[in-house]
Parts: sequence; C-alpha cells; structure tokens
Amino acid sequence: MIPAKIDSMTITTIREKGAESIVDWFEQHKQSFYTLGWCYFRNQKQIEEIFYRSIIKLDKELPRFNRETSFEIWATSIFLHTCRELSDEKSLKVSEDGEHRHDLFKALDQLDKDQREAVVITYVIGISREEAAQLLHVSAEKLKELLFSGIQSLKKEWEYGSSSNGCKEYYKNYIDYFERTLERSKKIDVEMHIYHCQDCREDLGSFQDILLTLTERMKNFHVPSGFMENVKDRLAVKEKQEKQKNNKRQRIGLIFVGIITLLIGIEFFTGFMTNHYYARTEKDEQLRAFIQHGMGKRLNMEAESGGVKIKLKSVIADDIQTLIFYEIEDTVGENQYMIDYYEGVSVEDEYKIMSHTTPPRYFPPDLKSDSNNIEKNVYQGKLSLRPLLNDKDTIKFKIIKLHKLIRDDSEQNILIDYENIENKTGEWNFEISVTKRPSIEYTLDVKTEIEGIPVRFDKLTIAPTTTILHSAFNYELPGKRVQNLDFDNLKVVDKILEADLYGNSFVTNDGTWISFQAHFDPLFGEKPKEITVQFNSVYLVYEEQKSIELDASQTYPQTFEYAGSTISIDKVEVGQPTKIVISNHEIKNRAYDQIQFRVMNEDEYEVNSMGIDYEGVLVDKNWIEYDMKKNPFVYEEIEQPRYFVTVQTIELQSNDDEEIVNPKRLEIYEYSTTKYLDDVVNISLE
Repeated sequence: MIPAKIDSMTITTIREKGAESIVDWFEQHKQSFYTLGWCYFRNQKQIEEIFYRSIIKLDKELPRFNRETSFEIWATSIFLHTCRELSDEKSLKVSEDGEHRHDLFKALDQLDKDQREAVVITYVIGISREEAAQLLHVSAEKLKELLFSGIQSLKKEWEYGSSSNGCKEYYKNYIDYFERTLERSKKIDVEMHIYHCQDCREDLGSFQDILLTLTERMKNFHVPSGFMENVKDRLAVKEKQEKQKNNKRQRIGLIFVGIITLLIGIEFFTGFMTNHYYARTEKDEQLRAFIQHGMGKRLNMEAESGGVKIKLKSVIADDIQTLIFYEIEDTVGENQYMIDYYEGVSVEDEYKIMSHTTPPRYFPPDLKSDSNNIEKNVYQGKLSLRPLLNDKDTIKFKIIKLHKLIRDDSEQNILIDYENIENKTGEWNFEISVTKRPSIEYTLDVKTEIEGIPVRFDKLTIAPTTTILHSAFNYELPGKRVQNLDFDNLKVVDKILEADLYGNSFVTNDGTWISFQAHFDPLFGEKPKEITVQFNSVYLVYEEQKSIELDASQTYPQTFEYAGSTISIDKVEVGQPTKIVISNHEIKNRAYDQIQFRVMNEDEYEVNSMGIDYEGVLVDKNWIEYDMKKNPFVYEEIEQPRYFVTVQTIELQSNDDEEIVNPKRLEIYEYSTTKYLDDVVNISLE
C-alpha cells in the first residue's frame, strides 16, 4: 500500500531532481501501478506506454503541484487519467499477453468500469476511501456502494464460500465494519446482529474471504523483469531528442539512489486486513487466532534495557482482563525471560484506571509452543493486567524485573526454577492506548446433580479473551462437603473450548452455596444456541472419625483399619520435639488421597503441631507413577492426575519449651479424595 503522506524532504528532492526522481518513485511503486494498468490493458507494451506518459506528465506539471493533496494522490490521479485516455484511443487495441493470463483480471473484467476502479484503487493501491472518492469523483456513500457491489460480484464470479446472503439493511455497514470506522453504537449493533444471524455471519465471512483472496491472488501477479528498464530507455531516448533540439537544456542528473524509502508492494486496505496478513505470519498460535478474528490490536512497541529487548506485540482488552502478548529477546546472550505481573510490574494509577476487585489471571510459562523452541534467546508469552474501568484509557506501566526460564535440553521444555529463581533487572517503560471490547452474557437457569451434589449454572459470559461459566454448588451435605469442582471443556457448535487449569475463582459464599467462575478458551464468531458442559473432577471431603490410642513405650510399627485401608503407625518418638510417623503405601483402590487428623495429650487437649511433612506419589489414570522431584515436571500433561499421600510426619511441641509432649491419642476426623467424572449437561441458550 502506498503511504498516505510523503515527507517534505522527498518532495523537495523530487522538485530538484525532476523526471529521474519521479522514475525512481514509480520504480518503488511499480507493482501497484502495473496492476492498475493491467485493469485497462492486457499488453505489457501498452502498460509501458501508460508509465511513460504518466512520468512525462508528472514532470511537466510538477512546478504547479501544491500541497493541498498528497503527492501519491496527485500521481495516482494522473496515472488513472492516462489509463482512461489511452483506453479511448483506437490505435491502442486491447490484447492479452499469453504469459500474463490471470484469473484475477478475468474476474475483474466482469465488473463494470466504476466497480473495477473502486476495488483496485481502494484494495490494491491502498488509497483511503476519502481520497479514492476524490479520485473517482464520487461521493463517499457512492464509493461504498461500488466497493460492496464489486466484492459481491467477485464472490459470484469465483463461486467462493456460501451462496447465502445476509440482511440487506446491514449491507451499508459492511465496509465501515471491516475498516473499523463504524461508530461504536452501530458497531455493537452489527456485532450483536452477526452473533445471532447465521446468514449475515456467513455473508460477512465470505465477504472477508474475497478480500483475502483478492490480495493473495495479487501476490501471484508480478511485474515482468526488465519492465522499468524499458520505460527508462524510452525516457532516455526522449531526453536525448530534446537535448538535440535545445542545446541549452541541462542534462538531467543521475538517478539519486535511495531518495524515497516508501514501502513497496501491496498491503491490505485497512487495519482489519492488515491484521489478517499479520495473523498468517504470526508464530504465536493463540495471538494468531485473536488477530484472524479481528480481536487483537497490533502494537509492535519496543523497549530495551541491559541487552534485553521487550516487544509488546498486541493487546486485547475486555471486562475480564487486559491481555498483552509480548516477546522478550536477549540480544547479548542465549537466555529466555518471562514477565511476572506480581513481581516486577507496576501500572501508573492502577487503582484509578483499573478494577480493584478483578485480579489479573495467571499464565504459566508456555512449555510446548513451537515459537518458544526455535531460538534460545527469544521467549513469547502473555501478561494479564486488571480490566479497565473505562471503555478507553492509556496504560502506563513499567517492568523492572524478569524471571529467567531454565531449559532442559533433553526434554526440550522451559520452566521457572522456583527454588533458584534468577532475575534480570532493568527498566522497560510502555504507554498503551487501549479500548475495551464488549462481552455477551447469557442468563442461565439450569440445575443438575453430580455425585449427589446439587449444582446450578447461573450465567455464560463470552468475552473476547475468555469464555466464563458462572456456576454454584452446594458445598456442605450430610457427611461430606465439596472442596472444588472442575470442568473439562465446553462444547459449542463443533468447537471444544478447553478449561483453563488455573482459571477457577470463587466469588461468593451464600449460605451453603459457593458461587464460582470457570474460564475456558475464547469463542470466536459463533452464535451458540446451546452448550454442552463436560465435567472433569470433584474434590470431596468425607467425615469419618476414628480414634487410635498411642503409647510411646510400645513397639512400632502398628497398624489399624480406616476407610477400607490398612494404615501403619511407623513411629511414636517422645522428645524435643515429639515425632509421629504414619504411612500407607498401598494406593490402588484406596478410598482417600489424604487423611486429616489431630493428636491429643494426656489432658485430652489437642497438641500444637510444629509442622507436618508429606511424602506421596503422583499417578495418572493408568496408575503410572511420576517423580515430582524430576526437573522439569509438567503436571498439565498428566491424564487424570491424583496425588496420594503415603507418609505423614508430624512434630509436636508444647507451649512450654521445657515440657515434653506425651501423645495419648491419634484422632482421624476426615479424609479427602478426587473423583473424575464423565457427567455431561446440555444447556440451551434460547
């Protein structure tokens, strides 16, 4: 796309250097203008003639150029006028070079002249709609009509996507919606309508795909080698002829290399289309998904300190969080670093601009992404900040500390060594203008029962950065209570939204009901009529009491039965401190994960504990054991993990340091267990 403005130094240079600088400018933008010329002619010689005449005319008219319009628009208007002028000359008959037969232009040929010019100038040349309307001498509304009808015609010509049509009353908003120039109230109305109207969603999707296809096919259309050299040769001949006619004319100087450093080639016509181009080249899979669906704002902001460069790639904000995707590069070593919100990050006036009650979400280091296993000195991650209070605001935040990630080459994993954290200090400052995106909420009134536990579903929130299921469970029942309830996924249409392992948060405790929120993957571009909730697990605590007499003078180990298992008291050792060890190494078919107990003294008072040490074993659903001391250890990869406590060591200390604790009785009062669930609940949203 040709930039909207040209700097004053470039204009001055063009005025001074004349035709050769204009040639240099066309050299840099030859792809776009060659494409525009091909819309009128199908012969390279004819398009060379357009370039030749346009350059001569620009050089001739340059002294009269004023700054009321940009150089690009002025040059494009002359090029366009030359195309129209030559197309009317009978001496230049349209013919097609066999090597340049291209289905793109065959499709464009099916458009009428006004549609074709509007589409090419706006979407190929990349000129703003306001300036395109000026070039074509039409109103802004007329230009939108031409763009819409042109894209719809291409859709039919290419037989692309769905054949359905959306609601006609929304047609007028398509262009503004894609270009993000639609005022907020209308934008919300369009998005709400799209969400509930399948025809419009499909129509907009195919409309968008045509724009992408248009750009993709343009990439396969190239300017022939030697094209500009031919134009330059003709200009050189003309210059020689003029010099022979007028010996007083000064020879034009050599082409000044590097006068104009403008971007070459075709880019997408709006921020929306730029996002989609960016999405296809984005390495981060989740960020790519956000950008493909028009959710992410591209930033590319950078700050460097102490040889470490932090780039903010994109921001997505809603009422749940402000999500920032970043990249950290160690420019002097081969280290990978991540940002920790709770250590080393500060936001200026955080409690004035951000929610006090909504904490940021936790995102562990990404252990598996391809992007983090390519370069040893680059890490791509995401940072959650609190949600904004206002719809728009500027976030000024500072990073002063980074956590070093440790790579285990044998496992090709990245992790934080929490026992020996290495930090990188510095100062990286950013200032981001952020706009919140709206969420959609569905009120639910559904109740079910899981393992005898009443569960209700209160609300579904579909936010840009996450999907939230608001639920509640009755946590206290006769003989048992619920500590935690987890979901595996939500199924929406044909998409599976995985539950966030770290995404549950408890909200309120209302009597015997606990309300909580479960986070799932974001849902893009769907109009759900129902959802399917797949439960994962429930963590239960059962009340079951048992009292075991203790006597340090007896020989240990001794065993007793509890909850269907045989438990061993391995040691009762009186001293400073007194130590008791109990164990159960049989884990298969064991009813409990862990038992809760207290120790009573001779006076029937509970003895204060200095602490309890645990040993245990982590297993998956197939009873395969995992060594928790192994580095690295990836809990998330284990299928249906359960942690069984096998050894508990308790140390007892009297309030009087000189008094020795003599334990009298061990009282077990409850045990906890994890149960994995297959329960599924279907919920209608209509």
